[in-house]
Amino acid sequence: MKHLSVMQLVICVLFLAIICAWPTTSATADATLRADLTHVDSGRGFTKRELLRRMAARSTARAASLYSSSACPRAVTVPVARGTTGKADYNSEYNIHFAIGTPTPQPVVATLDTGSDLIWTQCVCMSCFEQPFPVLDPSVSGTFRVMPCTDHLCEHGGLVVSGCNLKDKTCLYAYHYGDKSGTYGTMGQDTFTFKAPNGMAAAVPNIRFGCAQINHLTFRTNESGIAGFGRGPLSLPSQLKVARFSHCFTTIVDGRPSPVFLGTPDNLQAQATGPIKSTPFVPNPRSPFYYLSLKGITVGKTRLPFNASVFALKADGSGGTITDTGTAITSFPEAVFQALRKAFALQVLLPVEEDNDMCFSTSPKEKLPAVPKLILHLEGTDWDLPRENYVLDIDDEDGTGGELCLMIVSSGERSSMTTIGNFQQQNMHIVYDLEANKMVFVPARCDKL
Repeated sequence: MKHLSVMQLVICVLFLAIICAWPTTSATADATLRADLTHVDSGRGFTKRELLRRMAARSTARAASLYSSSACPRAVTVPVARGTTGKADYNSEYNIHFAIGTPTPQPVVATLDTGSDLIWTQCVCMSCFEQPFPVLDPSVSGTFRVMPCTDHLCEHGGLVVSGCNLKDKTCLYAYHYGDKSGTYGTMGQDTFTFKAPNGMAAAVPNIRFGCAQINHLTFRTNESGIAGFGRGPLSLPSQLKVARFSHCFTTIVDGRPSPVFLGTPDNLQAQATGPIKSTPFVPNPRSPFYYLSLKGITVGKTRLPFNASVFALKADGSGGTITDTGTAITSFPEAVFQALRKAFALQVLLPVEEDNDMCFSTSPKEKLPAVPKLILHLEGTDWDLPRENYVLDIDDEDGTGGELCLMIVSSGERSSMTTIGNFQQQNMHIVYDLEANKMVFVPARCDKL
């Protein structure tokens, strides 16, 4: 039996105490459920410059994975690796907290991924990565059931690979990601426990998930698995039969928890700081991602010389524009990236840093310098990004100056995909309206929701 450290025991005890303290109620498909999200770098003491390097490294890795699988779309999740400062680690972005099983729910911390649809967590391990709390033990849950081979989600549920255990006729799965990693195990079902907006614990029975026994990923993390929020019958929104779900990411550098709602509250004006806008999703049955129709980009006074075809989904499934919780910093095709960087540099009127052409030198103890607007022209509306959603201001530790960094990256010379990352989604209530097939977004005080 694996021994837990004192810190790991503290994390586990605190999580169980919170879960057990929630009054419990049964949830229906019409009820709104809430879960807390934590950013992977939250509370870890990184400076803004370190956060920038880490976000850029993760975003570049994610873009590479997206490119490698874009012509043959499949689930894409960048491998998670919790390295120390200075190491290249490509981790996930936001973790969702919930619990599985009865009568005592067991903690699960999973990567929130809008680019895949399977929910899985480590249990009954044969080959697993380390996690800071006990692996799920389905044998102590009174409601856990192994799914038979004849279950419709096993036979027709969108699993890339599924099979049947000839010994006991249970459903086996194999699920692969765009980075060539994968998870393998048995499909089961159990009661999931979430937090309702009124503070009560909401128990939802019969949610299918992967009981992961062999995991070929580079996880060394605080997570125990992945919660797929993409399009597909196995995703958490699909199994909960919610018409909408939403998230509202708090300011990343502040490290506060962010809410995710399954069944979005009707009052989007709550804590709103701007107008409500919407844009339709672009259908792509070959991929679980949520695609948007990006028509163009304006930087300050300059409309970049690219028409909608540059950002459009191609017939072979490549290209397109997606909104992605698993990407930190928005990435554009190389030509668009270079044009955007040049247009920004010409208008910001600050000297470029020698070691990073995405950052500009600023004077000490002066007010924040003005920057050109960054507007994404979407189908039916414009997304006028707030300054703090595309610029990171960094002060030098010695007080002699600082940097202003433009928070975008290149998708790579061979990729035609555009990915709207979570840095650009800070303090924005993003609603995935699955029923109306559109994305609704409104600036909001996310830490107040």
